[in-house]
Amino acid sequence: MPEAVLVAGGAGYIGSHAAKLLHQRGFHPVVVDNLVCGHRSAARWGTFVEADLADRDQIQAVLLEHRIRAVMHFAAHAYVGESVRDPAKYYRNNVANTLSLLEAMQAVESDLFLFSSSCATYGEPREVPIAEDHPQSPINPYGRTKLVVEGMLRDFETAYGMRHVSLRYFNAAGADPDGELGEDHDPETHLIPLVLEVARGARPHIAVFGTDYPTPDGTCVRDYIHVSDLAEAHVLALEHLLAGGESRSYNLGNGAGYSVRQVIEGARRLTGHPIPALEARRRWGDPATLVGSSEKIRRELGWTPQLPGLDTILETAWRWENGKRRAAGPLGR
Repeated sequence: MPEAVLVAGGAGYIGSHAAKLLHQRGFHPVVVDNLVCGHRSAARWGTFVEADLADRDQIQAVLLEHRIRAVMHFAAHAYVGESVRDPAKYYRNNVANTLSLLEAMQAVESDLFLFSSSCATYGEPREVPIAEDHPQSPINPYGRTKLVVEGMLRDFETAYGMRHVSLRYFNAAGADPDGELGEDHDPETHLIPLVLEVARGARPHIAVFGTDYPTPDGTCVRDYIHVSDLAEAHVLALEHLLAGGESRSYNLGNGAGYSVRQVIEGARRLTGHPIPALEARRRWGDPATLVGSSEKIRRELGWTPQLPGLDTILETAWRWENGKRRAAGPLGR
């Protein structure tokens, strides 16, 4: 019988890609999602359970019924600006609900946990590329909630023996190469889908927030990592824990950055659309450059991104955006 893996938030953008890959690798994904941000149409692999992590008794029942071997946790709010305006929402969902999930696991002696963390735990970078030993000093409530959970996981291991891997993403992007899954948040805040929405006529222009940064072209530079490569890292981390591996924290990025202008120019080449861009003032809290070093996970788990280039990321996202997305229905994180 395939080993069952609970995928919390598995009806969303990254979680749905992870659930699909788990299914392909011979695991049985049990997707748990309250469908506040995720979409039922994304939960196509394994078993789907509509539930909220705040309901500890229900989650505990799911863990027991499906004999869950490990948990992948993607069920978090992830808008930096919103976290500043409404931090209570973020601490309630990202921290309190994660504690509820961990307590349910502890009660049934389920002890393997894969955590969707973030480069937002680092705050303003002191050096680039950012490695895992970079100081963690988040500058917004979203990043702080992720850092709190990382601390909880270390404490749960010390007290209860719960092993874990925290995966600190940089900028998740792209879409399933098969065209079955894609990115569509509500509201949408990510650069690549916003640019492509302009290309297909859903928006009149793209705003460029800040053109006076200390970067080659004056716009922010970010490390974009394909969502399928993120899913692959989760499965490798799962296999590491299943084999008795120790708890770890890993960055997930390509180690190379692209500026806002480079993303827009790449989308113009791909789509043939002029994609009007309007310059706007900087947004608070946007570092000039965020690029991560993923040498640790490459060295220890053998992770190698298969879709690293900006052109490939844009092409898979455009394929989804420009046709198959409408056929398959909207998906969100």
